[in-house]
Amino acid sequence: MGEQVSFEDIKKLFQETDRKMQETDRKMQETDRQMRETDRKIGRLGNRLGEFVEGVVRPGLVRLFRERGVEVHQTIGDLEARRDGEAAQVDLLVVNEGHAVAVEVKSKLDADAVDEHLVRLEKFKRLFPQYKDTRLHGAVAAMVIPEEAARYAEKRGMFVIGHSGDDAMLLNSAGFEPLTW
Repeated sequence: MGEQVSFEDIKKLFQETDRKMQETDRKMQETDRQMRETDRKIGRLGNRLGEFVEGVVRPGLVRLFRERGVEVHQTIGDLEARRDGEAAQVDLLVVNEGHAVAVEVKSKLDADAVDEHLVRLEKFKRLFPQYKDTRLHGAVAAMVIPEEAARYAEKRGMFVIGHSGDDAMLLNSAGFEPLTW
């Protein structure tokens, strides 16, 4: 009839199963380590891209906004505020006594980034009350700006800033007038 299985056979089967489980566990740990390393590298790359875009955009902001009639006296990077359970972070702020332009910097612009910046602009004066009497405008800047994302941002009243070589340039259509928050 059937073949008999000895205690030794069962023991060997358990040992082999245990060995395979330990090997699988080692492989899973190595995969987890590789995924963490990849996430870390992607994060560093994202930070470098942001730094690159800010490095190209920031120097050109003064010229760009002076050409639009906004005299720039100060550029401030990486503003953060927390107040009454709300928080916001602004990549760049271009300021004079009566105007401020809050600039969101991305490596690639998309509609989600525009929407997030609109939310940030709506709460900006509550979180940064020192600018409550300032005419606030919004701007988005990116290394890669798809046409549909640029149109979307402009329709929502924001300046769109791209680059040409080492210089920043406004991509808004002629006659564009930004919204004021």
